Amino acid sequence: MSDNPDVRQKESKAGDFFARLNLTQMTLIVLVAIFLWQWFDAHRTIAEMRNELARKIAEMDGIAHANALLITQNQDTVRAISVRLATLEAYYDQAQNQRAALETLYNNLSISRDETALADVEQLLLIAGQQLQLSGNVKAALIAMEGADARLQRMNRPAFNILRKAIELDMERLKSLPVVDVSGINQKLNEMLEDVDDLPLVDRHRPSENALEPASSPAADKTAWRKWKDAIWLEVKQLVRIENTGLKQIALLPPNQEFFLRENLKMRLVSARLALLSRDEQSFRQELRTAQTWLVRYFDVKSEDGAHMLSELKRLSTASINIDMPDISGSLQAVRSYRLSHDQTGTAKKALQ
Repeated sequence: MSDNPDVRQKESKAGDFFARLNLTQMTLIVLVAIFLWQWFDAHRTIAEMRNELARKIAEMDGIAHANALLITQNQDTVRAISVRLATLEAYYDQAQNQRAALETLYNNLSISRDETALADVEQLLLIAGQQLQLSGNVKAALIAMEGADARLQRMNRPAFNILRKAIELDMERLKSLPVVDVSGINQKLNEMLEDVDDLPLVDRHRPSENALEPASSPAADKTAWRKWKDAIWLEVKQLVRIENTGLKQIALLPPNQEFFLRENLKMRLVSARLALLSRDEQSFRQELRTAQTWLVRYFDVKSEDGAHMLSELKRLSTASINIDMPDISGSLQAVRSYRLSHDQTGTAKKALQ
């Protein structure tokens, strides 16, 4: 026990108080105490629940605020994505339109390029046919056909292989023809045309070798009278000269007709050259025979120039310049048929577009 008199007094009073209480009062006091304890506990629990609820509400407010911010951000993002999507759709539509336009342009360019190539090939084949028909120039025709084949080869289109085969077939026909040296014959005719002006006429041909021999020198022992008589006799012998030309009749031409004779002979050679270029063998030989006749009749064929021209005329008059030209219209017809079908296809495509 405590020695403090106040404490002992208080304990005495409490003991007296509990001594005076009965069972009912004790029970009531216990019940009140239990009620108070339950009330305080419930109050404490409710306070804790309120705090927890407030905390939860605060957390939910924070979450709601964060969600609101996220929703706002998401809405902004969705709006930006929507704008971008609309822009992309516009770009896509524009790209589709451009693609369609490019495809149309490519098709048109392809058709136009093919048409241009086929037109060039057809023109070259026409030139080849004209060279064969008008002048029989096989070499020029081959050059034109090779150009047409190279034009198709540069296009690198499998559809053109049929056309190339047709052109190659016609080229093989031309290459199998015998070769006629048209350029060589033409060159010979040009040389003879240049030599016509230098040909000596038969009535004014050069003196014979005997006539051109120098007079023998007079002997030293001859008298002056003898020397004078020999000199006069030499001059008399040179006044008249007799020579066998081998001709039955010599055509004598006045000087003013010599120019026309030479020009007419040139005209015969020019006509022979035209006949050569046109592959007219009959006219070619006839003109050369006429030139030979004139050359023998009016010019000195015993001279070096005359003999050379006469031999050349005889050699050329026996040359064959006429060749049976093959038909090369197959390749031209193939190109025209393909071009017609290609034009119809291009028209159908344009109608569908």
